Amino acid sequence: MEKRVTGLGGFFFKTGNPDKIKTWYQDHLGLNTDQYGCTFWWKDDAGKACSTQWSPFKEDTAYFKPSEKPFMMNFRVENLVELLAVLKEEGVTIVGEMQEYDYGKFGWIMDPEGNKIELWEPVDSAFL
Repeated sequence: MEKRVTGLGGFFFKTGNPDKIKTWYQDHLGLNTDQYGCTFWWKDDAGKACSTQWSPFKEDTAYFKPSEKPFMMNFRVENLVELLAVLKEEGVTIVGEMQEYDYGKFGWIMDPEGNKIELWEPVDSAFL
């Protein structure tokens, strides 16, 4: 498998008050926030439109489980099905089952430090 991670898909973190922190980032740093956080649009080397998501979550979110860390990284990948199979062969802990939506496929792994990592094979055109 040649390519694995192609870019940062998102940064997700826990906060006591997601709405308050989104407003702070909007007011002081100019982030164009919505109910999910902020989407940053950019183009890859081939000129294809891509996005990276910044999202605050409530402190009691179960979305980061089994990790107890206050953040979760999301990486953009190509061919998630193949990548998950390769990672499993390499002994990487796979969390749950892959999920597919109209905006992409998602899979989750754990790193050796107990950080949950979300792998996303995006369909960026679903957002345009």
